[in-house]
Amino acid sequence: MDKNTWIGFALIAAIIIGFSLLNRPSKEELERRQHYQDSVRYARQLEIETQEALRKAEAEMATLPAEEKQNSSSLQEVFGAFAPAAIGTDGETVLENQLVKLYIAAKGGNIVKAELKDYKSYGDSINPLVLFNQDETELNFTFITANNRILHSRQLYFAPQSIVVDENGNQTLAMRLLTNTDAYIDFLYTLPDNDYMAHLSIQSHGMQGVLAQNMNYLEMQWNQLVPQHEKGRKFEERYATLQYMFTDRDVEKLAEAKNDSKNITGKLRWIAYKDQFFSTVLIADDAFTSTQLESNTMPKESGYIKSYKTQASVAFDPAGNNTTDFRLYLGPNHYNTLKAYDKGVEKAERLNLKSLVPLGWKIVSWINMWLVIPMFDLFMSWGMNIGLVILLMTIVIKLIILPFTFSSYRSSAKMRVLKPQIDEINEKYPPEKMQERQQATMALYQKAGVSPMSGCLPMLFQFPVLMAMFWFFPTAIELRGQSLLWAEDLSTYDAIFTWQANIPIISWFFGNHISLFCLLMTITNILYTWLNMQTQATGNDPSAKMMKWMMYLMPVFFMYIFNDYAAGLSYYYFVSLLMTIVQTYIFRWSINDKKLLQQMEAKAAKRSGKPKKSGLMARLERMQREQQQIARENAKRRK
Repeated sequence: MDKNTWIGFALIAAIIIGFSLLNRPSKEELERRQHYQDSVRYARQLEIETQEALRKAEAEMATLPAEEKQNSSSLQEVFGAFAPAAIGTDGETVLENQLVKLYIAAKGGNIVKAELKDYKSYGDSINPLVLFNQDETELNFTFITANNRILHSRQLYFAPQSIVVDENGNQTLAMRLLTNTDAYIDFLYTLPDNDYMAHLSIQSHGMQGVLAQNMNYLEMQWNQLVPQHEKGRKFEERYATLQYMFTDRDVEKLAEAKNDSKNITGKLRWIAYKDQFFSTVLIADDAFTSTQLESNTMPKESGYIKSYKTQASVAFDPAGNNTTDFRLYLGPNHYNTLKAYDKGVEKAERLNLKSLVPLGWKIVSWINMWLVIPMFDLFMSWGMNIGLVILLMTIVIKLIILPFTFSSYRSSAKMRVLKPQIDEINEKYPPEKMQERQQATMALYQKAGVSPMSGCLPMLFQFPVLMAMFWFFPTAIELRGQSLLWAEDLSTYDAIFTWQANIPIISWFFGNHISLFCLLMTITNILYTWLNMQTQATGNDPSAKMMKWMMYLMPVFFMYIFNDYAAGLSYYYFVSLLMTIVQTYIFRWSINDKKLLQQMEAKAAKRSGKPKKSGLMARLERMQREQQQIARENAKRRK
């Protein structure tokens, strides 16, 4: 190896060593890590001891009469001051407003059932949608007692207090965790009037003598199963995910299509258990720390979409000088509803819950936020049928992109009228003289004032709008339950044929159904392709014929993709393609090929001297000259 190589290796080694030294943890950081590891080991040991003592207490209480269980010595040993809360009668207290109905259980003191009054599950037109049920959710907090026992709120019975309603219609319920002293803990639930956002405040009253002295945080475990609410399980799985936001407002998520987990070292503001159209979001007024997140896909026969789990720590003050506060959103993934929670709030404090509604990439999401959603809301506010709303949206979007569509068609018409001259060039220069053929073709384009890319650029401007609609319809909860003609629910597929048997090729291609709007879209797309192909002569060119067949296969491929998509999206594309066909006939009527060729020839004749070259044409010619020069040099070397 030469000197430069040794110097390079030395520099790389110096960088690695320097980076290692700079990132080496400090003495304080090492002490904090050691303290955390010691705390984890200590907590595990306490948990084992507590569980063993609890088993003994349960065995003893099984032999005692009901009136003597409260005074069991084993019960006192395990639960200490919390012994009065160790035995009780389970029951539920209800908080409800115009939108939600919440059931709060005595055992555990948490919300065990949430109903959304304005929504129904697929196949149930009578009962309100149940976001989760008692056996599908658990929110647990861990307490370390002064006698070194680890207790969980899910083991203890809370005493419900009277519901208080203020002048604004806000309902407040205190679930009280009693001890054998004057100390207690309140889980204070507040449900505002006409709102999906509930509040939970954990308020401690004189618990510093009951709980461990160093207990300045609560360990939280939050588990939830997400039931299948929609007809299309495949799409519900695709949009169901665990999302979370850091305190700096950066939103991330776990993988949707597979089991995933993550340990978060930073502080989180909220954690969302998200379904396709509904979410349960736990928001910490301070922050979640030391968070572990887990998302698992559930088997189809279980009736559930996902299983979500969270372990985290939250600040806690046993003395009661500060409260531990949460907000709990239980509602639809409706863009304007979620966006309203940031209205009038400083940027640093905004929740950014609207990110739960996926609207596509950056530029696509802007189109959805500033064009599609406002236009959709405006037409919906007029009280029209949903089919007419989508039709009006299609017309407006077609008018917006009409200049680009017309420019693209005019460019393709110019290329079409030059086809005979291009064929002459191809006959004059065989494939062996490809460079001369390309140079002659570019000279023709330059003379006629045509750019090969001029027809593509207008299409690029249309693409973000088309993608915006592609993202909008599958996530628009307004389509849920809305019917149109034979489609009962525009938010899912409209099956016209269904089967259970596994049919070779067909089942792999279409699943177990064929959607009618998707089928109509495919037929219309094939018709539109045929209409365009009538103006393109393939001759005897095999590649052109192959391209023609590929163009016909594309609509069939799109049917494979869109067969499971929302019927509202297929209906939009179906109507849009019909309008495109009408536009094409109008363009053909307005643009005469002969007149267009005459205009191009007249403009070419008026040009004097060397024609002005566009930047693209100049670059293409320069590349051709360079290729020709390389070819000549290679020929000389071979000789």
